[in-house]
Amino acid sequence: MKKVVKFGGSSLASAEQFKKVGDIIHADKERCFVVPSAPGKRYADDTKVTDMLYACYELAEKGKDFKAALQAIRERYQEIIDGLALNLSLEGEFKVIEKSFKNKAGRDYAASRGEYLNGIIMANYLGYHFVDAAEVIVFHKNGEFDEKKTNKLMKEKLSSLENAVIPGFYGACEDKSVKTFSRGGSDITGSIVARAVKADVYENWTDVSGFLIADPRIIYKPESIETITYKELRELAYMGATVLHEDAIFPVRSEGIPINIRNTNAPEDEGTWIVESTCQKSKYVITGIAGKKGFCAVNIEKDHMNSEIGFGRKVLQAFEENGISFEHVPSGIDTMTVFVHQDEFMHKEQKVVSGIHRLADPDTIEIEADLALIAVVGRGMRATRGTAGRIFSALAHSNVNVKMIDQGSSELNIIIGVANADFETAIKAIYDIFVLCQL
Repeated sequence: MKKVVKFGGSSLASAEQFKKVGDIIHADKERCFVVPSAPGKRYADDTKVTDMLYACYELAEKGKDFKAALQAIRERYQEIIDGLALNLSLEGEFKVIEKSFKNKAGRDYAASRGEYLNGIIMANYLGYHFVDAAEVIVFHKNGEFDEKKTNKLMKEKLSSLENAVIPGFYGACEDKSVKTFSRGGSDITGSIVARAVKADVYENWTDVSGFLIADPRIIYKPESIETITYKELRELAYMGATVLHEDAIFPVRSEGIPINIRNTNAPEDEGTWIVESTCQKSKYVITGIAGKKGFCAVNIEKDHMNSEIGFGRKVLQAFEENGISFEHVPSGIDTMTVFVHQDEFMHKEQKVVSGIHRLADPDTIEIEADLALIAVVGRGMRATRGTAGRIFSALAHSNVNVKMIDQGSSELNIIIGVANADFETAIKAIYDIFVLCQL
């Protein structure tokens, strides 16, 4: 069995955290390929090394003295090296960085040095091979990720190594200039490595024990999710849940490699498993709840709308002409409602309204603002009767008025529209009826 393990910035913020990571890796000989992030915050008011590098490079870019800023970064790494009692010097690396900053090597280069230096320390600490991501992760000249070439180079490089540390977050263009991933960061690198070595598991270690059923800022100590499918994860992420970015999931999803989200500070916790499909039943009927505020509803009415061919297309054309995307379009016999982001819509609302009148000739148009959308997601809903009824009952009991309900044919999620003011109350009510009532 072969495992790729990625550790986030909070897991590598200090020598103490490094030791925890070392213990985790050495506890399982199958954890043979390691992807580290740059050091994160050591405490609440601390600064991430990546942010320190950005600030340092900004000084260099403006022709200002940046030596003090670079020295502060050097000290952060030296603190880790000393704490691990390593016989390692990064002086040569920092001389190269200083020269590159003076030569305006670019913001991507500056940001990438956080992972690069941490990778060198990690490789020395573990006794693993160090592989510079710039040698195995390739970007096109236009900045787009070259998936095919990267997979080929990564396979060739790692096939001869029993273990290795590959820094996350960056690669290089064909001209050798360093390029970082715009979204997903080190999570993407871990996924790319897992696919290249055909790993059995991709472990993503962070500071939480997996994903939570609901936002902990709304629900006090929500239950964690044991297993979630890629489809469920996508639905929750789309509605605002803080989860892995889609770009970080695709490489392993295409190979059927499961992802295990684990907690560096609680390695005994099983965490959350992200899988393509599973026969395991969810602990609860629902898998998760997520939502966003800041929507408005454009309600269009027209007698015999349902028998008019092309009516929906004409209405949506008015939104398209004004560069506005829609979220949901529930409809009735004579009514059609288009949910859009309020901040995008409010400055163009009258253009859209006049466009709908011109294109579709409706009887009336009404706009309702300050709405929120909540997604209740779960593969268990397919086989459970009365899920929607329980949601409505819970919301009614909490005096929440439902503005809209939309359920896809997959029966994987139910979208509910409520007033912004009822957003938190609604999520609490849904969580209580499906989770607390079953504990």
